[in-house]
Amino acid sequence: MIWVIIIFFWLSILLYFLLGGADFGAGIIELFTSRRRIKRTRTTLYHAIGPVWEANHMWLIIAIVILFVGFPTIYSVLSVHLHIPLTLMLLGIIARGTAFVFRHYDAVRDSMQDLYNRVFVWSSFVTPFFLGIIAGATLSGRIDPRADSFQNGFLFPWLNFFSIAVGIFTIALCGFLAGVYLVGEAENEADRSSFIRKARNANILAVVIGGFVFLAARIDDVPLVSWVITDPVGLTAVIAASISVVALWLTIRTGNRWVTRGLVVFQVTMILLAISHEHFPDLVLLRSGENLSLLKDHAPARTVEALAWALLTGSILILPALFYLYYSFQKKPARAQGV
Repeated sequence: MIWVIIIFFWLSILLYFLLGGADFGAGIIELFTSRRRIKRTRTTLYHAIGPVWEANHMWLIIAIVILFVGFPTIYSVLSVHLHIPLTLMLLGIIARGTAFVFRHYDAVRDSMQDLYNRVFVWSSFVTPFFLGIIAGATLSGRIDPRADSFQNGFLFPWLNFFSIAVGIFTIALCGFLAGVYLVGEAENEADRSSFIRKARNANILAVVIGGFVFLAARIDDVPLVSWVITDPVGLTAVIAASISVVALWLTIRTGNRWVTRGLVVFQVTMILLAISHEHFPDLVLLRSGENLSLLKDHAPARTVEALAWALLTGSILILPALFYLYYSFQKKPARAQGV
């Protein structure tokens, strides 16, 4: 049953990044939109993420619950040594959600709208930045449960070149996801061209920053190159991601929106696979070399079994309703369809 939990855990992380990451990217897209087009861009954003933006956080909640119940040792190490970036990420989620609600549903339109807009945009940067930092910290090999100082225990595990580079790369990737998703939501050619241009710029930026991630990994002695290049699965994933990028840009203007979205989803999935496959099942790489493993550092067998059955039962009851929610709010109004 441990494999059931592991599969749910990785899927929840992947779906949170693909769906929640695109939501964060919407705020990033907004920052780089001119005043002339900002109103139309916000209208498109509201249609795309307004009805379901809060539902995306369920994937993060599932991942946290799985760690807390199924892998308590891993949960405790991460929550203790990475409590600073975790807190900042959660504050970003709260600030972003609050600003989104007030700027969209506030009955009074006044100068506070400018404050809501700024909070929404900048928290859309802060949240994925610290999400990426946390991911980088788990792979940096800097977490030291035996640390004898505040800096070594709570700062240096995440405050390093590699983790910061991964955080910036995550911002660029979220902007890329949002740009591609929003191309399919555009209602005219001008909006479509605008989102294509933003997606292209974010894609270029992600490639450039990706190079800096490899450079930072070399500086911090993180064996990222060997994970990606020397591992056959990792290398295949990189090649597949590269091919999908070419296919995406060949079809983005004339292709079906679900095809282009499927290609960007495939690309991001391959990137995550390339980074994580070589050191699987190790989830947290420690300074001592005694890494925390999903197959070794899990809860007792009875707890694992109960959690696995809870996840299976919950998915049967909840996932169909969730998919129907996404489907319902993606349908265009009758007037827009010309009915």
